[in-house]
Amino acid sequence: MTTTQDHELIIVGAGPAGLCAALYAGRSEMDAVLLEQGAPGGQLLLTELVDDYPGLEEVGGLELAERMTEHAAKFGVESTYGVVESIRRDEAGRFLVAVSDGTVYRSSAVVLTAGGTPRRLGVPGEEEFRGQGVSYCAICDGAFFKGQTIAVVGGGDSAVEEGEFLTRYAEKVYVIHRREAFRAQAVLEERLLRNPRAEVIWHTVVEEIRGDDSGVASLALRDVGTGETSELPVTGVFIFIGFDPNTTVLAEHVEHDAGGYLLTDRDMRTSVPGLFAAGDVRSQLVRQITTAVGDATTAVFAAEKYLVDLAEREGSESAAAGSEGAAAPAGATSA
Repeated sequence: MTTTQDHELIIVGAGPAGLCAALYAGRSEMDAVLLEQGAPGGQLLLTELVDDYPGLEEVGGLELAERMTEHAAKFGVESTYGVVESIRRDEAGRFLVAVSDGTVYRSSAVVLTAGGTPRRLGVPGEEEFRGQGVSYCAICDGAFFKGQTIAVVGGGDSAVEEGEFLTRYAEKVYVIHRREAFRAQAVLEERLLRNPRAEVIWHTVVEEIRGDDSGVASLALRDVGTGETSELPVTGVFIFIGFDPNTTVLAEHVEHDAGGYLLTDRDMRTSVPGLFAAGDVRSQLVRQITTAVGDATTAVFAAEKYLVDLAEREGSESAAAGSEGAAAPAGATSA
C-alpha cells in the first residue's frame, strides 16, 4: 500500500553532504526528512582515517560519520531508512520521491546528496582489504603511505593524475594499466612519466589483492598478452577505473557533464527548479568531505530561499485570482 508524506524539504543521501544538509535544515526549523539506504556516513564508512578535516587532526572515518549523525540528529530532522527508487515531479511541479517500502515523500524542494560509487575491480581481496590498504581516494588516504611502495590501477585522467600526486608521499608508485597506452590527457601522462618515483606496468591486470592482518602486502598480476603471472610487493593499492554518480533515480533530464555529474550554479541549483545538488553527485574540481559539507550548507539555504519565494509567488497569484473573481458578478461574462 502506497502512503504519501509531505515535507518542506527532502534530502536524499546521508553521507557528509546529506548529514550537513540535515543539520542546517534542522537549525532553520524546516520540516525536512533525510532518506538513506544504508548506515549514515557514505564514503566515510570506507575510510580508515581522516586527517584533513579542519579541527580534527586525525579521526576514524566511522567515528566521524557517527559524530556527524549525532550532530544532525540534535536538531531534530527526521532520518529514515529508504532505498530511493525514483525522483519525479507531479503536474503541480512538486517532487515525488518513491522508496522501496511503498512510501512516497512529497515536497517542492529536494537536495540530492546521494554521492557516487567508485567502480570496483571485482578481484579477490578487494573487499577484504578495503580501508586497510585498498583505497579509491588519493587525496583522502595518500598521506598514510609515506615512504612506502604502492600501486595505482587505471589508465584514465584520474589514475594518471592521482598516481603522480601519490609520489608526494610514497617512495615508489607503480601504475598498472591493461593497455599499451594511457587514455589520459597528454600533459598528465608526460608529468607522470617524468617522475622518478613512478613506474608504469603496461598491458597488465590485477588478479588478486593479497595481504594479512596488517593489510595489503602484494598484488597478483597477469600480463594480458602473454598470460605470464607475477607478484608485486606493495602496501597499498589505489583503484581509479571510474566513479559513477548516483543519479539514475532522477526520472527527468537534469543537465550534467560528460561523466554524469550534475551541473549546478553557485547556489547548488540544478537545471530543474527546486532540485539542488551537493557533494560527490555534483560536477566539481575535487570531491572531499570539506567540499561536500560546504556544498550542502549552500544548498539548504538556497532551498529555503526558493521555498519562501515560491510561497510568496503562489500567494500573490492566489490573491490576484481571488480579486478577479470578486470583481466579476456571478454569471457575468466578459466581451
